[in-house]
Amino acid sequence: MKNQLFDFSVDLLKALLWRHNEAVHLTSVLQQKQNWYDDNQEGFWTDWFTNIFDLKTANAFGCAVWAIILGIPLAVILPPATRPTFGFGAFHRNFTRGNFAPISQNVMPLTLPQQRLVLRLRYAQLISRGNVVDINRIVQYIFTENGYGQVYVLDGLNMTCNYVFTFALPSPLQFVLTNYDILPRPAGVRINFVVTTRLTFGFGAFHANFTRGNFGA
Repeated sequence: MKNQLFDFSVDLLKALLWRHNEAVHLTSVLQQKQNWYDDNQEGFWTDWFTNIFDLKTANAFGCAVWAIILGIPLAVILPPATRPTFGFGAFHRNFTRGNFAPISQNVMPLTLPQQRLVLRLRYAQLISRGNVVDINRIVQYIFTENGYGQVYVLDGLNMTCNYVFTFALPSPLQFVLTNYDILPRPAGVRINFVVTTRLTFGFGAFHANFTRGNFGA
């Protein structure tokens, strides 16, 4: 799950031989060309790596490229309103009884952090072997090591698995999990969500949460 680091630098001065040490003009030409490569060639590939290749830092264009590669949309189509919208009934008689909403379907684009999360989960979904150990390693990398909080998966032993979130789900994350089926899981296994924000009895740091936690598995 870690990106391979590449060295994009180009050292043109290696072309100079020992007998060229006193060739001031030749050295100057190569140095100017080296400066151009530093600013353009190396800078271009560094920006490409950051803005497109790396899903943790990809910009909007990079996310659009990855969305095509991974075959997943970066917007959610919301169903149309089931009640008459405010002021649009026959003779506008539904005032005070309708909703502020379009009659047709509404497209809700994801924010850039949501796009990155969706793409990373989709990539993990495609490469995961589907066992509990592999899934826990993936969610540890995506959620825990990136500031969301601790997440782990429990096998229900009945064709279900439980994703346990030890923090309150922020609305952007909840929106993604509600509208996308992208959490890694074995084929044919149903996913359940469990949100627990209290520590289990005796399992906090240095077991310091005795008398303050819950009895739980």
